[in-house]
Amino acid sequence: HDFALCSVTYCLTRSLSITSAEKSFETAQGEKVTLPCTFVLSEEDEGPLDIEWVLIPADNQKKEQIIIMYAVDRIYNHYYAAMTGRMQFTNPDPRSGDGSLDILNLKSADTGTYQCKVKKAPGVQSQKIQLTVHVKPARTKCSIEGSQEIGKDVTLKCASQEGSPLLSYDWRRVSGTQELPATSVLSELLLKNASQDYSGTYNCVASNRVGTDECSVELNVTPPINTAGIIAGAIVGTLLGLCILAFLVFCCCKKHREKKYEKEVHHDIREDVPPPKSRSSTARSYIGSNRSSLGSMSPSNMEGYTKTPYSQVPSEDFERTPGQNPPFAPSKVAAPNLSRMGAVPVMIPAQSKDGSIV
Repeated sequence: HDFALCSVTYCLTRSLSITSAEKSFETAQGEKVTLPCTFVLSEEDEGPLDIEWVLIPADNQKKEQIIIMYAVDRIYNHYYAAMTGRMQFTNPDPRSGDGSLDILNLKSADTGTYQCKVKKAPGVQSQKIQLTVHVKPARTKCSIEGSQEIGKDVTLKCASQEGSPLLSYDWRRVSGTQELPATSVLSELLLKNASQDYSGTYNCVASNRVGTDECSVELNVTPPINTAGIIAGAIVGTLLGLCILAFLVFCCCKKHREKKYEKEVHHDIREDVPPPKSRSSTARSYIGSNRSSLGSMSPSNMEGYTKTPYSQVPSEDFERTPGQNPPFAPSKVAAPNLSRMGAVPVMIPAQSKDGSIV
């Protein structure tokens, strides 16, 4: 009985076998990978052919996730939403002995252990394959840290914004003769006591298992800068600017004071000097006073009173010099007795020989 069982077991093992040998793959994100699963059937395998790909979780507590399946001459690929539209059997007819799986547009999340199961009763075989999806180095940038002066320490830095570990860096001298130190395989290249011989172009290559990326930087080592001269120049320039500013402020204030003084003087002149009287107004006022004085007398009293002719009324000649005025004789008619008439005596101005008004 035992011999017969062993014979059957041996026969089952020999009846169906998976011939693909690759057990692990490493590829880059965004690329395509083919996980092989080729098999050989035997005449003893008479049941229906079933091919199943599953994803074995890293946590043993979780169940296997079916990805794609071939059963009863049909393909079922709607089990795993994360790979919908990105997976397919390499051969549209897996009955030919090729149950390999193609995964398109790989993502880093696709990393994991995949298992191919082939069953055709009474034979059953399976094979596990480890898939690792790496991200290529990308967006690598080079920079310089430190003063690029003779005698100073300068550090050249290289870093990739993207890329799966482990990333390696390699510095290369593009131009120049100075040899690089032993630390040129690190992301940071330290150049101690730099001299002008270190000037030139440096290239950094970042790489991992699936790709490379690089960047360049230009180093220019120069003599030390005269900081004392720069500070002195800055101070002198600042003082000169302040002097010019003060001069402009002084000029503006002076101009303002001058304008204000002119306005005050002009205003004082207008207030202190009254407007001159016109000659015609002087004459009219004089005539008006005479008329008012004469109007106070009664007609009876005016009969014997000699009127002053209009030719003798002060006019423009009133303002002439005494030597130019014509002689003016006083009236000889005796003044009437105004007290008897009840009238108030009125003084009529006369002009003396020297031209003054009496």
